[in-house]
Amino acid sequence: MELLLWIISFSLIGGLLSVILASSFLLLSESARNVAVPHLVSFAIGALLGASLLGLIPHALDPEFSVDPHDIGLTLLLGLLSFFVLEKLVLWRHCHHDHCDVHDPDSSAHTHDNKAKAAGTLILVGDGIHNFVDGILITAAFLTDTHLGIVTALAIAAHEIPQELGDFVILLHSGFSRKKALFFNILSSLSTVVGAVMAYFLLADMQFLLPYILVVAASSFIYIAVADLIPGLHHKVKPSETLQQISLIAAGTIFIYITHSTLH
Repeated sequence: MELLLWIISFSLIGGLLSVILASSFLLLSESARNVAVPHLVSFAIGALLGASLLGLIPHALDPEFSVDPHDIGLTLLLGLLSFFVLEKLVLWRHCHHDHCDVHDPDSSAHTHDNKAKAAGTLILVGDGIHNFVDGILITAAFLTDTHLGIVTALAIAAHEIPQELGDFVILLHSGFSRKKALFFNILSSLSTVVGAVMAYFLLADMQFLLPYILVVAASSFIYIAVADLIPGLHHKVKPSETLQQISLIAAGTIFIYITHSTLH
């Protein structure tokens, strides 16, 4: 029961904290948000890679699981490919037959408005599913080791903040008021707890799956960091900006390392 309380608590932290912090950024001016978001993204990259390579994968290779390292490597590879295909499907859904704002910049304002409204709905559905999976990953980490669970929840919160901020912007652009955008984002974040609790009762009797779930979580973190977040950093190429990015990525990684080491 104590472990379940830990899981629920950190699932709430991972979900609600990221929403609340992201929503607080909406109080800032647009110029201030434009300055803050890239810094958050860089820090999140370090946290995601640190949690994956310093926490999740090493724990999946723990001798107590008696798992073949080649199976872990194969699972990691399949996980990365699966997230690639999943993102392709999402992009295909948004740009079916190349008719979207990216491919068709001269589309009418009416079409643009309809797409904006649809984007808001899709964001909420996609975010709910994403948070549900995050809950499963948090539980899998806690069932392996309490310290790993805390580190995983913190890494999830770190990468959710810039994502939630982006979600808020899209919802506002879709016609949601600030209050409605906050309400629906909080509602969506609660799916993290639902996924975590369901996983607790199902995974407790399926311990043999834990190392593979940990690796899938790692593949998710690595893919988000490398495929979705890092490319955006290349838009800034000045040496000072690059040094700042590297410093924040290192800070995110060191944060996870120190947290993991301290808890142990």
